[in-house]
Amino acid sequence: MNRLIISLVLATVSLAQVPEAFAAPAQNSAASPRTPITVFYRSTKIDGVDMFYREAGPAEGPVVLLLHGFPTSSHMFRNLIPLADRYHVIAPDYPGFGQSDAPDHTKFAYTFGHYADMVDTLMTQLGAKKYAMYLMDYGAPVGYRLALKHPERVSGLIVQNGNAYEEGLREFWDPIKGYWADDSKEKCEALSNLVVLETTKFQYTDGVKDLTRISPDNWVHDQALLDRPGNKDIQLDLFHDYGTNVPLYPQFQAFFRERKPPTLIVWGKNDKIFPEDGAHPYPRDLPDAEMHLLDTGHFALEDKLDEMAPLIHDFLDRKVARR
Repeated sequence: MNRLIISLVLATVSLAQVPEAFAAPAQNSAASPRTPITVFYRSTKIDGVDMFYREAGPAEGPVVLLLHGFPTSSHMFRNLIPLADRYHVIAPDYPGFGQSDAPDHTKFAYTFGHYADMVDTLMTQLGAKKYAMYLMDYGAPVGYRLALKHPERVSGLIVQNGNAYEEGLREFWDPIKGYWADDSKEKCEALSNLVVLETTKFQYTDGVKDLTRISPDNWVHDQALLDRPGNKDIQLDLFHDYGTNVPLYPQFQAFFRERKPPTLIVWGKNDKIFPEDGAHPYPRDLPDAEMHLLDTGHFALEDKLDEMAPLIHDFLDRKVARR
């Protein structure tokens, strides 16, 4: 009998110490795990180019458009997309990235304006008349240009290390700003180090406290695509064209003030490319924005998905689902 009692006590203590990640999910908790859904991998012809996109969730659900950064693709959202149980999620690859075509840079305009137009065409083809946007890195100017074209379509913003203020363009950008001012061959070639493996790996690892959370598959995958013949020229064209986004910042900010889209900011505060300085100005124009500064670097989803996914789901459920 004594052994039985001791066994029951030990079992009770053991259950009390089960890590939260393995415990039964709480009812109606925003942090509760959700049943993964099927992701579809599709492409469509736009401007003569096959544009790849990932799609998941119910066709009738509120649309969430995921816009990736450099040097990755919709691959950066691979762990977030399967959690989209009630949302219609669309995540394209821009031409020159991921699984989309990468035509020669002398025959195709690699510009942020062109990307915004192509994403606009994609969303029209898919019948999306309203959408929330997840904006990261390059995804910010693509998405904000899209918002200027169709401000009435934007149901919300999720901003993750995506810039709309000059305060966010710090030391990292100095050589790129030099290229904007002088597009000589010398200034162009000086940026070649931005497309090498060391830099790609840096973007995933710098500012991250626990590197065991970061899959090496990330930089292997991205670098293989960067190393395709002709892709370096594509990326150098985009580095130069990024300078055309900066004069639009006042228009982006006017959009924030005038339309007041519900906004969630989830920002890796240790990012050297788009540092924390770029996050703080948003509440000037979006005073109701919800801001979370995360202890991580550039690609926050890679090691902070467990923190970000509940925040994103809660935000979408409260602010977007009924708009």
